[in-house]
Amino acid sequence: MLEVEKIDVAYGDLQVLWDVSLKVSDGEIVSIIGSNGAGKTTLLRAIGGLLYPKKGYIRFFGNNITTFRPHVRAALGIAHVMEGRRLFPHLTVEENLKMGAYLPNAWKKKDETFEVVYNLFPILKERRKQLAGTLSGGEQQMLAIGRTLMLRPKLLLLDEPSLGLAPKLALMIFNTVKKINEMEKIAILLVEQNVHLSLQLSKRAYVIENGKIVLEGTSEELLKNPKVKKSYLGE
Repeated sequence: MLEVEKIDVAYGDLQVLWDVSLKVSDGEIVSIIGSNGAGKTTLLRAIGGLLYPKKGYIRFFGNNITTFRPHVRAALGIAHVMEGRRLFPHLTVEENLKMGAYLPNAWKKKDETFEVVYNLFPILKERRKQLAGTLSGGEQQMLAIGRTLMLRPKLLLLDEPSLGLAPKLALMIFNTVKKINEMEKIAILLVEQNVHLSLQLSKRAYVIENGKIVLEGTSEELLKNPKVKKSYLGE
């Protein structure tokens, strides 16, 4: 489905990623773990089209999308839930969701997708006429994910979904992400500060340090890896 091959990514003269490669198969959940500043968010931005690699390529279902603009990647089925939620605070929940269905094919199916989102997040249906800026942090994260689902994606790039949430809410969000994967058959590439939850949710994972992939394997293998246990699990 997704193939990232040996990409270098920079912000101007500041290079952040070096020779990074990864794969996500259709319907798979894959985690990227690493410390703050390791390059996790930069990698998601490169896949989503907000940054362009200096070297290497990105393929999606066999198509080379390395130079495609973000809206073209979205039309192909790549959707990005960015860190910090990025909602329209002065629009209602329902209006925010409609903004996610801005592409023609998604707009045609918006009523059907509304039901999918409301089934996953019943509280959003209750709050559909409420301004997004007045929602709690957990509800805003639900809305950010729901808005992205309105695009009818094949691949969901999910950046720090539990950031700023209480443990109980974080667990609820993770359980819903699992449902999205299982029920809607959407592949997920997850960046998450809670490494233990992330590895429990995903099938495979990559460890990134200083802009380079230093470990990869099944989540089960990485949960048992001494380096991961010491550096990221506090064991």
